[in-house]
Amino acid sequence: MVPFSPGGTTDILARAVGQKLTEAWPQSILIDNRPGASGMIGAEIVAKAAPDGYTVLLASVAEVAINQSLYTSMTYDPLKDLAPVTLAGFTPLMLVVHPSVQAQSVKELIALAKAKPGYLTFASPGNGSVQHLSGELLKTIARVDLTHVPYKGGAPAVTDLVGGQVSMFFAGMPIVISHVKAGRLRALAVTVTRRSPAAPEVPTMEEAGVPGFEITNWFGVYVPSGTPKAVISKLNSEMSRILSLGDVKQRLADQGLETVGNSVEQFDVFFRAEISKYARIIKQSGARPE
Repeated sequence: MVPFSPGGTTDILARAVGQKLTEAWPQSILIDNRPGASGMIGAEIVAKAAPDGYTVLLASVAEVAINQSLYTSMTYDPLKDLAPVTLAGFTPLMLVVHPSVQAQSVKELIALAKAKPGYLTFASPGNGSVQHLSGELLKTIARVDLTHVPYKGGAPAVTDLVGGQVSMFFAGMPIVISHVKAGRLRALAVTVTRRSPAAPEVPTMEEAGVPGFEITNWFGVYVPSGTPKAVISKLNSEMSRILSLGDVKQRLADQGLETVGNSVEQFDVFFRAEISKYARIIKQSGARPE
C-alpha cells in the first residue's frame, strides 16, 4: 500500500522493493496506490486490515509521525494500530523553483518573498506532509509569507511546478533531479546538513543562509498491529536484504534516495523519536491543516 499517487518518491521506492520481492517469493507483489488526506487514506486501510502480513504499508513520515500532531482527530493511531517492520530509506528534500522565479539562491528567494508577500506559492503532496512543514518552517525562520498549494502526491505537484503553475517545492530528490539536470527546474538547496552525493553542487540550507533548517523525508514499512512476530521478522529480513543489494542501493542513490533496512527495534526507537521531533516543529511553526 502506497498512500500517494504513482510516480512520487514513496511509489518509486515501493516498486523497487516490490519487484525484488516478486523475484524472491513465489507470489506477485501488488503496489496499490491510495492517495488522499495526506496519506491517511492508505494508512487507514492498512491499520484496519487483517494482521496476516499480506497487507503492508510503505509510509512516508507524514501519515505515521506528523499528522497526529497536526489534526485534532484521526481514524487510526500509528502507535497502536500499526506495527513497525523496518526503516526503508530516506532522502533530503530539494528546494526547487520554476525557472521563471527571479531567484538564483535561497537568499534571493527570501528577498523576493519579502518584497511580494503571498506572491510565491509552494507545492506539497498534501497538508501535513513533510514538504508542507518544510515550507512552513521556512516561513517561520525567514519571516516570509508564502502561499501553500497542496496536491495528492509529489508527482502531480512536480507536473504543475514544471508547467509554472506553482513557484517552488521542497521535493523529494528522486522526482525532481532529472528536471533539475535538464534545466526545467532550478535547485537552490537541500534540507540536510551535508550535500547530497546525487547533487554535490547544490548547497545545504545552512550553507544557503538559513541556519537551523534540517528536515529529512524518510520511508518506513508497517503492518497492521497484531501481525505475528514471525511474519514481521520474515518481512524485516527479506526487505532488509533487498534494501542492501548493490543494484537497488545504486539505482536509488543516483536519484538521491539512501536505503537503510534496520531491525524492528531500531526502527521503533527512531519512529517514536520522530513523532516527538515533528510535534515540536509543528508547535514552532504554528502549521495547521488548510
